[in-house]
Order: sequence, then structure tokens, then C-alpha cells
Amino acid sequence: MSQFPEDIYTEPSNLDVDTLKNLGPLTGMAGIWEGMRGLDVKPKAEGPKKQTYVERIELQPIDPQTNGPQVYYGLRYHTHVVKPDQVKTYHDQVGYWLWEPATGSVIHTLTIPRAQIVMAHGKAAHDAKEFELSATLDSEHFGIRSAPFLDYAFRTVSFNIRVTINPDDTWSYEEDTVLLIRGKDEPFHHTDRNTLTRIAQPTPNPLARR
Repeated sequence: MSQFPEDIYTEPSNLDVDTLKNLGPLTGMAGIWEGMRGLDVKPKAEGPKKQTYVERIELQPIDPQTNGPQVYYGLRYHTHVVKPDQVKTYHDQVGYWLWEPATGSVIHTLTIPRAQIVMAHGKAAHDAKEFELSATLDSEHFGIRSAPFLDYAFRTVSFNIRVTINPDDTWSYEEDTVLLIRGKDEPFHHTDRNTLTRIAQPTPNPLARR
């Protein structure tokens, strides 16, 4: 039996348009944030290299999104990362964090300008302060896609992110991206972690402002 309804067209009639009130476990992530002590462990020809980084991430609420009866509340985000005391971009990333109240699903989409996209999924309670999402290369729904060179040289086979909402108006993440690197026998765990401190409140979504 399908987990989805027979009526795939009818949208909810009593939709609450205030996204900030309906973000569930994503509530503590809405806003503009900075993290000054990020740590990246990346692959180099001579072996793993540790790199500290400074991060700014903006997560702003979007209007509720419907697929017929299905409803997502979410945050659109942009992450910009530099090395300490540098201007050149070290990492840039855009995407969405989505919350589906009906199923307790959290979805994280990410796109980076190295020609790679990921969609990760996890489950969480409405008031969860910690949750974990994952994607795999062979997943039909929550997967990873890369342009030919990355697939040839640094094939990403899995992605995992754990988010922790802290009681001091910060939130933290730990990422583990598993790579199969050409010429290497063992998988490489490319890891990133940081703690973000709020520097500005979110802007209500357009429908809520109206």
C-alpha cells in the first residue's frame, strides 16, 4: 500500500502561512550567523590537511511549499566561507533546509560551484535539538550527483550531517563526506565542523509579512 494519498492534487485549505512558527527542529537555525573557528579536513596529494575557516551563513524563511496535499516549511540559505584573514572564497554553497510536519522529515539540499549537488534526509521530532541527515550515491531519492571530473577523481559515495541546536543561541554542525579518490585504496573522510553564532534575526517570509 502506498504511503501517499489517492488525491494528489488538492492542497490544504487551512495552511498557516507564517513559516517561522512552523519550522519544527529548524526553528533554531533561522537567521544570519557567523562561525569563526571552523575546521576542514580535506584530501591532498601528500595526505589529509587540516584547514581552519571563517563562515557566514544566512538562512531565511520561504513561503510554505505544497505538492498537492504535501506541505514543506523551509529556509533558503547561502553559505560563504573564507580562510582566516583572506578575501578569496574558500567555499560557497546554496540550497534549502525543509521540514515536513506531517512525516517528521528534514531535507537538506546543497549545491556547490564545483558542479555537485546533494539532497540529504533524516527524521526528527518537532522539538528536536539534534538531528542527523544522510545521502548516498546509490539512493533513488536522497542522493548525490557530480560532474564527470569529480566522479572520476573524487567520487562522493556518502554525505552525513549532524546538527545540534545549542541553548546559547548558537548551533553547530558536523559533516562527513566520504570520497573514493583515484589512486587510493581506502575511502577518505572529508570532514567539516563549526559552531555558528547569531548576528541578525531572520526576515519573515513574504506571505507572513503581508
